[in-house]
Amino acid sequence: MNKISKTFNNFADSLVIYSQRYGKISWLIFLIIFACIMTITFNYPAQSTNQPQEKPEIRGVWLTNIDSEVLFKPETLKDALDRLADLNFNTIYPTVWNWGYTLYPSRVAEKVTGRAIDPHESLKNRDFLEEIISQGHRKKLRIIPWFEFGFMAPADSELAKRHPDWLTQRQDKSVIWWEGKVHQRVWLNPLHPQVQNFITDLVSEIITNYDIEGIQFDDHFGYPADFGYDETTIKLYQREHSGQLPPQDYQDKAWIQWRADKITDYMNTLAQTIKKQQPTAIISLSPNPYTFSLESYLLDWQKWQQKNLIDELIIQVYRTDMNAFDWELSQPELQQARESIPVAIGILSGLKGRPIPMVNITQQVEKSRQENFGVSFFFYETLWNMSNESPSYRRRIFREILQSANPVVIR
Repeated sequence: MNKISKTFNNFADSLVIYSQRYGKISWLIFLIIFACIMTITFNYPAQSTNQPQEKPEIRGVWLTNIDSEVLFKPETLKDALDRLADLNFNTIYPTVWNWGYTLYPSRVAEKVTGRAIDPHESLKNRDFLEEIISQGHRKKLRIIPWFEFGFMAPADSELAKRHPDWLTQRQDKSVIWWEGKVHQRVWLNPLHPQVQNFITDLVSEIITNYDIEGIQFDDHFGYPADFGYDETTIKLYQREHSGQLPPQDYQDKAWIQWRADKITDYMNTLAQTIKKQQPTAIISLSPNPYTFSLESYLLDWQKWQQKNLIDELIIQVYRTDMNAFDWELSQPELQQARESIPVAIGILSGLKGRPIPMVNITQQVEKSRQENFGVSFFFYETLWNMSNESPSYRRRIFREILQSANPVVIR
C-alpha cells in the first residue's frame, strides 16, 4: 500500500507540472488518470484483503471396500463418480490402506508384507487409485485417499505375522483386539521406529506418485488406550521417568497424555515429510469427537490442529438423537478449529443392516450448515443402495440438499 501511494504521489506531481505547462486538455487527462488510480489504490486492496473470504464447503463421501463393491469394477466406479459429481458432491475419500494391504500397487507394501496389492481378484492388474483420480478430476472432484486402517491390522495378516515385534500389547501381554465382537485385530505400535518408517514410506509413496489433493487419517492413527505396554513403549517411558514403569491404570490421565503426545510427535514428523514432498497437499483428519478420541484412542486432534499439523478436519458425529448431535457440534474445540481450518461433520448415512432414513440425514445436514460446517457421509453404499427407501427418492433429496453449496476450487 505504501509503495502504491508513493508511486501515485510522484506520478500526480509530474502530471500537475505537465498540465500547468500545456493547458486544460492535459489537466482533463490528469483528472481521468487520477480517478482511475484512486479506484485501484483504495478500492481494490479493501476488497482483496479486508473483506472476509468465504471458505468453500466440504461435501464429501467415504468409499471403502468393506460392505461395498464400488471399488471393484471400473465401470461401477466410474458410474459412482459421475453420479456423485452430478449431485454436487465435491470431495471423495477412497480407502487405500485396509485389511493389512494397500489397494493400489505398492512397492513399499510388497517389501514389508510380501504383497504389492490387496489379493481381491477385482484389484488384480488394476490401479483403482489412478482410475479414481483421472475420472474424478474430470468431474472437478477432490481426491483425498484415506488410510482407513491406520495402525490397525487383521490378526492373521501377513503384516502381523511377519512383524510381531511391531505390535503393541496390553499389560497381560495380549495383542488381540475385537472389532465389533466379530473381527480379531492387532495394533502396530506408533512409537516403534520401524513402524513409523513403514507408514511414512506408504504415505510418501502415494504423495509422490499420484496427483491427489491430499491424504486422510482418522482415529486408527492412534490405538486403544488399554494398549501401550509393549517393550518398546515401556523402555521409552522409563528413559523419560527415571526408570519408573508406566501406571497400571491405563486410563491414568498423565499416561494417556504421554502416549498421545508421542503420537503427536510422530505426526509432526510425518506432516513435515508430506509438506516437503508436496507443499499443497491437504492433510485431512476424520476422528471421533475430541474427548472420546483422546481417551479411547490416544489421539489428541486438538493439539494437532493447534500445532498446524492438519489442514482439514471432519468429525465423526454418528448420532441418531438430534439433541446429542447438536451438543457435539457446540463443543468448544470444534468451534475453535473452525476458525482456522475447514471443518466438516461426518454424518452416518447408514450401515449394513442399519439403514438411516433420509429425514434424519436431512436434519443433520441442515444443522451442520446452520453452524457453518461442511458435511461428509459414511459411506457411499448407504447413500442410496442400502436403504429401506428407494434409490431414486434418496438421490433426489441429496440433490436438493447439496445443490446450493459453494464450490471447492481444484488445484
